[in-house]
Amino acid sequence: MSGETLKKAVREHYAAIARSGSSCCGPSPGGCCGSAGAQGIGLAAGYSKEELDAVPDGANLGLGCGNPLAHAELKEGEVVVDLGSGAGFDCFLAARKVGPSGRVIGVDMTPEMIERARANARKGGYSNVEFRLGEIEHLPVADNFAGMIISNCVINLSTDKPQVFREALRVLKAGGRLMVSDLVLLRPLPESVRASVEAYAGCISGAMLKEDYLGAMTEAGFREVELVGEAPYSIGSSNPDASELAALAEGLPAEEAAAAAGPVVSIQVRAVKGT
Repeated sequence: MSGETLKKAVREHYAAIARSGSSCCGPSPGGCCGSAGAQGIGLAAGYSKEELDAVPDGANLGLGCGNPLAHAELKEGEVVVDLGSGAGFDCFLAARKVGPSGRVIGVDMTPEMIERARANARKGGYSNVEFRLGEIEHLPVADNFAGMIISNCVINLSTDKPQVFREALRVLKAGGRLMVSDLVLLRPLPESVRASVEAYAGCISGAMLKEDYLGAMTEAGFREVELVGEAPYSIGSSNPDASELAALAEGLPAEEAAAAAGPVVSIQVRAVKGT
């Protein structure tokens, strides 16, 4: 299937989430968020209750697969760019760390998410956060602009991941850092799952093999690429049943969808732009 077909499916999927405020990153109700809700997913991903309570209501949609800010070591006054910022959750947490003298820019390709994030920024009174409509493969951000780029379970949705990393390198200042949480594969998925548009929009079939993902960062020009965390990623819920797994690859037998669960892991990766 074409990249444009996949991109359209992803945009429509996340537009629906933005409109409903549903915490779901799978293609069906419950999806890969299970019954835990956004708060429970955030805690499982490594956020503290204080962090979860600090953002405006509706900013946390339960869409992440880790906590990139836990390893970001943000400094007062830094400029941060969030790739695939959604409703603004990580942007608002980053804004607290960089303070009034810092700046946070969220980039998302879904107009409905941008609208929701901007409303959340107004609601929370965030004067140092802005949201820009754009694709992470073509960032609406100047060269050598940011000290830190973060991303949370979004790059796996791109149809051109090497281009995302090249763009991140372009936007970072010399010595700037990249810190991402994402889903990758330990082994290839079954072809039937890889071919599913629903599984792609649901965060699964677009994931790269772990070694290819890390290699793409190095090939883009990043240095000191370091895997700082890795954990199994349960599709559907902490104990997904056959019906939840089947929903991730609509129209596939449950056993084929279940075969997609084992290879998927959540990783935390840090890298640096050379000086």
